[in-house]
Amino acid sequence: MEKLVPYSLYLPEAHIKKLKSMAKNRKASSFIRDALIMALDKTDEYSSGYNKGLKDACGIIKDNPEAGLIAVRGKSLNDILVKQIEILRHEPKCQK
Repeated sequence: MEKLVPYSLYLPEAHIKKLKSMAKNRKASSFIRDALIMALDKTDEYSSGYNKGLKDACGIIKDNPEAGLIAVRGKSLNDILVKQIEILRHEPKCQK
């Protein structure tokens, strides 16, 4: 899994209250992280969600001990599948 680093952020009080209500369901951090990634990568909601789904799938495959035991032509099945899934990633379009 990618290393996450804490970062402090100032927001209006109304937004803080909404985030605190989301935090009860443990969704606030991922919500903020996903929104920032979408904005910084300059992607739309669809591409951002799609790429997050691919990243989550790769994480599950990497962590699967059974798939790590299988090798094809000297490469672990984990690595082969992750490389194939990463090909599907939507890259942000260049801004002119």
